[in-house]
Amino acid sequence: MTELIWDGKYQDGKRVAPLRVALPFQTVETVNESSQQRQRALDLFSAGRDLDWRNRLIWGDKKYVLPSLLEEFAGKVNLIYIDPPFNVGADFSFTATIPDNPDTNEDETTTFLKEPSVIEMKAYRDTWGRGLDSYLQWFYETVVVLRELLAENGSIYVHLDWHLVHYAKVIMDEVFGQDNFQNEVYWYYYNKLHGATKDVYPRATDTLLYYVKDRKALSRNNLVNLIYL
Repeated sequence: MTELIWDGKYQDGKRVAPLRVALPFQTVETVNESSQQRQRALDLFSAGRDLDWRNRLIWGDKKYVLPSLLEEFAGKVNLIYIDPPFNVGADFSFTATIPDNPDTNEDETTTFLKEPSVIEMKAYRDTWGRGLDSYLQWFYETVVVLRELLAENGSIYVHLDWHLVHYAKVIMDEVFGQDNFQNEVYWYYYNKLHGATKDVYPRATDTLLYYVKDRKALSRNNLVNLIYL
C-alpha cells in the first residue's frame, strides 16, 4: 500500500506513537433537565450502560481528551464525526462588532478583538507549528486513537474541504484500511460559491470521508455512543 510520509512521522526509524496520557475529568457545569426529559433519556440509554456519560460535553484539547476516554470507551463507540481544521489560514482570533443602538443619539458601535487563549495558542502551535508536516502528524495521531475507540461495527465521518481532504484520505486508508473506505460524500453549498474568479472555478463543496472499522461487522444497529469533534 502507498504510504504518505511527512517530517516527524518516524524517529530513529520507528513510527511516532500518539500521546497516551490519561487525565481525570472534572465536572464544570451540570445542565438541569425536567423529570420527564430525564426519564425519556433513561429509557433510551439504559441498556446496561453508564448513564453518567449520557449527553456529556467535554472541553479540552483532543490530544489529551481522547486518550483519557480509552479506558472506558475503547471498542464501544458506534459513530464518530470529526470536523478538523481546514487550513484556511486563520487562528483562534476573531473581530466582533456590536451595532449601534438605534434608540439613542450617540454612536455606540463597538468593535473588539477576541485574542486566543493560552490553550488555543498551544493547540494552534501543535497543529500548525511545522506547517503541513505537523498537521499531518496531528491528524494521524488523532485518527489512530479514534479507531481504537470505535466498536467493530462502528463508523467515522471526516469533514474537510479541498485544502487537505486528499492528504486525509491517504492517512485514513493507512489507519483504517482501504477496504474499509465506504464512500466520499460531497456537501454542496448551493448558495455559497467561494473563491470564484475568472481564473478559478467556484469552491462550493466540502467532503465527508466515510469509513468503518470493519466492513464485515457493519450493521444497521441503533447508534448508542457518539463522539463529535
